[in-house]
Parts: sequence; structure tokens; C-alpha cells
Amino acid sequence: MTTTHDRSPATGTLAAHLDTGLLSPVRAGTPVEAAVGDTAWLQAMLDAEAALARAQARCGTVPAPAAAVITAAARAEHLDVRELALAARETANPVVGLVKALTAVVAERSPEAAEYVHRGSTSQDVFDTGAMLVAARSLRLIIADLRTSAEALAGLAAAHRDTVMAGRTLALHAVPTTFGLKAAGWRQLLLESAERLERITDGGLPVSLGGAAGTLAGYLQYAEQGADPAAVLDGLVTAFADETGLAAPVLPWHALRTPVADLGAALAHTTGALGKIAADVLVMTRTEIGEVAEPAVAGRGASSAMPHKRNPVLATLIRSAALQVPALASVLVQCLPAEDERSAGVWHAEWQPLRECLRLAGGAAHTAVELVQGLTVHAGRMRANLDATGGQIVSERVSAVLAPRLGKAAARELLTGASLRAAETSRPLADVLAELPQLHAVFTRDELAALLDPAGYTGVAGPLVDRALAHTHR
Repeated sequence: MTTTHDRSPATGTLAAHLDTGLLSPVRAGTPVEAAVGDTAWLQAMLDAEAALARAQARCGTVPAPAAAVITAAARAEHLDVRELALAARETANPVVGLVKALTAVVAERSPEAAEYVHRGSTSQDVFDTGAMLVAARSLRLIIADLRTSAEALAGLAAAHRDTVMAGRTLALHAVPTTFGLKAAGWRQLLLESAERLERITDGGLPVSLGGAAGTLAGYLQYAEQGADPAAVLDGLVTAFADETGLAAPVLPWHALRTPVADLGAALAHTTGALGKIAADVLVMTRTEIGEVAEPAVAGRGASSAMPHKRNPVLATLIRSAALQVPALASVLVQCLPAEDERSAGVWHAEWQPLRECLRLAGGAAHTAVELVQGLTVHAGRMRANLDATGGQIVSERVSAVLAPRLGKAAARELLTGASLRAAETSRPLADVLAELPQLHAVFTRDELAALLDPAGYTGVAGPLVDRALAHTHR
């Protein structure tokens, strides 16, 4: 079988069928896109076939020369991925056609070796092992990007440890915080996501080895007559895991879909963490807020109708992924209640959502690197926005100071009324408070001004940043 890249029997052009990322720009052109594409997935399944042959050779059920020929032949460029996709319509999975095509390629090199392709195996062993290889390769890219972004955010957190800004709750000014603390929070989320993904890559991506119905009967059949079944099981599973770099499962997992569900959950958390950064940037970059800006690149963010606009493209792309992945991951979790020893349709339903989760998370993680490394922080706008409410953002502080003198309820009532008058008259809160007779003997004007300075009411934001940056993550 030869590779065909330009023509399709169905329409005449393969390009008409390719998913080029036109509707998914967050992953278009990113490293993860190639890592999970059809060719990469085909190569992963071929890698599984080759690794299985080598593992069987180590266990004595396949001649070593045959395993070598199979390994050399198991290259995606020798097969036609589109032809395999079309053939999969007749078998409900791509492995049947792959085995036939690979056997033909091997037979051209060694008819004897062709007898050992896919020996004792089943489609799900090959596909699921290939899926875990694709996931492992993708997760390495994602983890690297998460850690690169976390490093950049550590720099932002340290540089802006004491840069005061308005803390916002339910869309409104709450109390002052610092941009350093916000950046430290973003970093914490990314580190937690990286650690979740690393725990999966450290042992949660297993080979699939069960045979036709999870008993490994086909593999055992080719072992030496009288061989100890337990020894065959341990030897083959261990060798296969070693050859692929994946984990050795306790049981075959054809219908025990925890590895895929765990992947979906971890990727949903990852895009959620990235989405939090994007959501904050989108708020802070608003024209009337203007506290941060995405890195400026000529032509990026242009509007088709409004020449003055430079839209926050990077945050927009990341947020789009964050909204999609949890829904896709829910499909993977819904596939846990699979019937029998292999499901009809449930297993098949995982494939595309899993790939989309990987490439959306990978695209978002890669995009985030550029966003956080090039983020511009406008400390002056942060200070100006703090002053927008004329000191009301620290009314909580004044209320706490007055509580021992007036009583908690009375102090709160006084500050609530004063804040309303300040807002209605567009006057600074300090001026309104200074006019209240009950406060004349409590504060001077200078004391009120100092008390209402937002920079003096950031709590332990600075020490929290220090604590976060000092914390050791794996």
C-alpha cells in the first residue's frame, strides 16, 4: 500500500476531508496538532504493533528476525491513512485494515515474518495502546508548556508583589489586592495541572493487552506448550510495557475505561486553569479598565470592520478551549459504564473526544506561553482604577477600625450610609466621613486619608506571594 496525499476516491481531493484547524485556531499550527493528527495516530498504532512483536520475541513466541522486520516495516509512510479510514467503515475500527496493510508491507520484505504480525492480538489492544502513546507524547508537550508559563508567571508575581490593584468580586470592586498575588494564583493553577498530568504520565497510561475478550488466550496459545500461564502473563505484559514506555496494568482494561476517563478529567482541569488566566486577562484588558495588554504583534487582533481595534486574540483562543474540553471530557466519563468485555459504540465514542481534548488542551497551553511571557502590566491604570470609587474600596478597613468605638453594627451602618452619599454626590469617601459629627473626635483629615489609602490595605498579599513562590512543586 502506498501513501496518497492528494486524491480521494470520494470527492477527488483529500484536502476537502482534512481537518486543517480552520474552525479551531487555538490548536492550528501548534506542536500538539501534529502529535495527535491522523498520521501520528497511525504511527502510534504501528508502534504498538512493532512493540508487541518485539515483546513476543523477548518471550520466545516470535522469532527475533521477524520482530525486526515488522518494526522496520511499521512506518506510517508505507500506508495510506485515508484508505485505512475508509476501510474502517466496514469494520468499525481502523486496526483491521491496518493489520492487513502492515502484513502486506512486511510480506514484501519477508513472507516468513508476515506470519507474526498481530499474533494473538486484537484490535482494541493495538488501538488503546496507540491511544496511550499518543496521549503520552501529547502530555509531554503540554506539561512543558505549562511549566514554561508557570516560570513566566513566577517572574510576574515577584516583579509585581506589591503592585496594588482592585480586587473584584461579582464584577465590582471589593477590597485591594496585588497583581503579584493574582499572577501567583495563575501560576499555582498551572503547576497543579502540570502535576496532575505528570501523575498520569508516571503510571496512568497503560498498555492494553487482553486479547479477544480480556483473557489473553490468543497470546497464551502461542506460548510454549505447558508454559505456566502466570509466567506468560507477567513476562509478556512486562515486556510490552517496557517496549512502549507505558505502564503495565493490573488487568486488561478493554471495558475498564479509567485511563481514558482520567485523561479527560485532567485535561479539563488543565484547560480550566488556563481559562481562568484568559478570563482575567479579558476583563483586565477592557478599554475602560486597561490594566494589562496582550503582547503586540503586527496585524494580530485586527477587526474586519473597526480599524482602531486590537482584540485580545490569545486569551480569546485559550478561553474557547477551556469551554470545550469539559464537555468533551464528559463524553469520556460517560463511557465508563461499558457493557460486557468490549462495548459496541461506547469504546468507539471515545476516540474523537479524546483527540479533541488533547489538541485543545495542547493548543491552549502553547498559546498561554506567548500570552504570559509577553503580558504588559499597566500599574498606573491599576492605581487609577483603585481611586475610581474615591476610597470606598477600603470602607471595610474603616468599619473595622470604628467597630471597637461604635460597635460593629453601628460602624457598618455608618460606613454604608457614608458610601452611598459619596457615590451619589461623586465625592471622596474621606470628605463625607470628615463631615460626620460622630467622627470629629476620632480621626483627623490626615488620619482618614491614610486609612483610606488602598496601598495600606492589601492584607498579607505580599507574604502570600512569597509563600507561593517558595513552595516546592514536584
